[in-house]
Amino acid sequence: MKYPLIVRRAVLVATSCALLQHAGFVLAAQSDEAAPMVGTRPAMNSLTPQPVVAALRDAASGSSVSSGSSAPAGEAQGNVAELMQMIQDTKLSELRTTYNGSYGASLFFYPREMTYYVALFQDKHFWRVIKSADASRAEAIYAGFVQQTAQLAEVEIHRTQLQAQKAYIEDVIALSEDRAKRLQADLEVARMQQAKVNDYQRQTHSEAAALREEKERAQAQLRQVQGEVIQLQRQAEMGLPGQK
Repeated sequence: MKYPLIVRRAVLVATSCALLQHAGFVLAAQSDEAAPMVGTRPAMNSLTPQPVVAALRDAASGSSVSSGSSAPAGEAQGNVAELMQMIQDTKLSELRTTYNGSYGASLFFYPREMTYYVALFQDKHFWRVIKSADASRAEAIYAGFVQQTAQLAEVEIHRTQLQAQKAYIEDVIALSEDRAKRLQADLEVARMQQAKVNDYQRQTHSEAAALREEKERAQAQLRQVQGEVIQLQRQAEMGLPGQK
């Protein structure tokens, strides 16, 4: 029995829609993928409305340019490649992003299909990408990824703190060594000056002793001279009136 052309077209359209929907469910179930290059962490002072999307888009563009060729038509691609392509085409809205060290988690939204992409990445590489049409599930996955980044970053953050502490201790050591050198230089100067002071004191004491002896001799000589003067004066006034 032959059906009208319009009926056959309607059946083909319905079949195509069913196949596309099934393919979407299959993509939603995909999780772990390879880790192609993504963007660097944006600067903290960046005021762009979608810093992570912009950074990842730049990296995606760089990856496609460096490869020199795109995937052949019909080649199967996972959620990671799909997300990178959508980032490059600026089709996504960034809803949430959390960083812990070099690890990060982002929640993207594709308004045209009401679909969410949850991404886990480290430094310049996507790690995992989960695609879902369920907003609650996407939020739960994002929260799990955020917790995972916090756990993964603990060692990295501890290493950063240890590096800072080591650098601080090295700075304190350098300052202490410099202070020790300056104190040592001061001590050397003090020792040299003390030696000079000691020599000066000995010289001064010797000169003072010599002057004391000279003063005593001078006083003795003065007394002798004064006695002679008195005696001569008496002799010179002898026999004069009023002389006792």
